[in-house]
Amino acid sequence: MLGRPKTAEEYVDLVDQALFEIEDLRAAAEYDMDSLGAATEFLEELERDVRALRASMADGSYQFGKEDLRFVKVVAKQDERILPFKQLLLKINETHREGLEVD
Repeated sequence: MLGRPKTAEEYVDLVDQALFEIEDLRAAAEYDMDSLGAATEFLEELERDVRALRASMADGSYQFGKEDLRFVKVVAKQDERILPFKQLLLKINETHREGLEVD
């Protein structure tokens, strides 16, 4: 993944992709509680925050901002072995803070 998304649609797609990855990780964690059990502890909060972001995009209330998105505190604490799509979530936050990439 290179730069930030160029359109609102691409940005929404990133958020949708993150939701898919969260659901996938939750399913894997439920299947293999021994090795991924710790991952489920932060997944609920992460999923709630990303779903709230997506809902604000859907209802038109979303606004870009200078502050980190709520889920960044949770994401920053996780190792990429536990959260393999960490960079995707950080890209969403970067886009939130800096806006869409325009040519």
